Amino acid sequence: MSEHERSRTVAALPEVVFEQASDVGQIDTWLPRELHVRPGEPPGVTVHDDDTGRDAEALLRARRDQLRLEWGTREDARYGGWLQVEGIGGGASQVTVHLSFFDEGHAPADNEVTVALDESLDRLAEQVRLRADRAG
Repeated sequence: MSEHERSRTVAALPEVVFEQASDVGQIDTWLPRELHVRPGEPPGVTVHDDDTGRDAEALLRARRDQLRLEWGTREDARYGGWLQVEGIGGGASQVTVHLSFFDEGHAPADNEVTVALDESLDRLAEQVRLRADRAG
């Protein structure tokens, strides 16, 4: 099993960050660019991977009371992950994303995962900023 975790500070209240992160209709804007999520029967979603051309049935649960998003493959438990948003004061939030790959044979290289997580967190922060700009 391999595990990966990255964090980033976002200049917005935790509820605002979580609302953007958990919006299934907007989730593609911050996920790794090759992944696309289509809603299904909740909590089910279909994840399309452009790199492989395959779809995977997955679960996606938003725990609003905990500002936590959890996901994972549905049938084979290859991977799972979560995103947690916490307020750190001054109108800012700490966003942490964690991935677990349970099958080492299908796990990407560590450096690829680190880059993908950092880019995803940067895109999420940018989407939150754009959302605030549109609202204000």
